[in-house]
Amino acid sequence: MTQWSPEQFTKAQLAGIEALVGLTGKAFECFQHVTELNLQTMKATLAETQEGLEKVLSVSNPQELLALQMESISPATERALAYRRQFIEILAATRTEFDKVGEVQYTAGKQGLHDFIASVTSKTQAGPAAPLAAWQEALNATTMFYESLHATAKQAAQVAESSFNNVSQAASSGARRRTAQHSQAAAK
Repeated sequence: MTQWSPEQFTKAQLAGIEALVGLTGKAFECFQHVTELNLQTMKATLAETQEGLEKVLSVSNPQELLALQMESISPATERALAYRRQFIEILAATRTEFDKVGEVQYTAGKQGLHDFIASVTSKTQAGPAAPLAAWQEALNATTMFYESLHATAKQAAQVAESSFNNVSQAASSGARRRTAQHSQAAAK
């Protein structure tokens, strides 16, 4: 049987540490972007709340108050949807980076296992090669299954994201339409 040399072991450990450090950096970067998005959203919300309160205090009759409330629904919906889109973009970018690192680690590990099996198979006598060949076939089948699952998961994520975007657009359009209808009704 083949033994790992100390250099190979050290190289594998360093690769794992580098991957972990890279992923930790990406996680902190994601946290920083989400924190910045939240701070921007809070600042904008405070400013809009102050402006809204000033408008409410200047209202002289209930119809104006109702019109003001209807007027604020659509922009609030738009801001919430914009926040969610930006949040999803940050998470998607981070997930993409994690996927890249995971793919590199998976490919390297798979190649190392294939090389190990090939090395063991080439050094064994004819008799024990059959179980190793069966193990190689099982590994190939598992690899194909994993890659199929990975592709299916990517497609499912894309479909879910597309569906959410369609629902968001419909909600935004509905909010604008309701605001327009209430504005027209208030004007009459």
